[in-house]
Amino acid sequence: MFYVYILKCNDGSFYTGHTEDLETRLAQHQQAFFSHCYTAQRLPVTLKYQASFESREQALIIERQIKGWSRNKKQALIDDNWQEISRLSKPRKSNRSESL
Repeated sequence: MFYVYILKCNDGSFYTGHTEDLETRLAQHQQAFFSHCYTAQRLPVTLKYQASFESREQALIIERQIKGWSRNKKQALIDDNWQEISRLSKPRKSNRSESL
């Protein structure tokens, strides 16, 4: 089993990752095991979201997708607010036609 997770950092930012061993990876984040990691300078972190997948490939695809999302869309995922995720996924209307 593989996991995608979102952590909330001490500075309020979000970190998204994937792992095969969620418990160990969370402990590594909390201990700044990887000193170069985004979370190492933003401790403590809190697990806000997790989802499981059958393969690493599936988890990596979802991790990359979430990393491209806005903060508001990540918060909607954490809140399990699919209506807001849908709203935030719609392309914004351009004002270009109004200016022509």
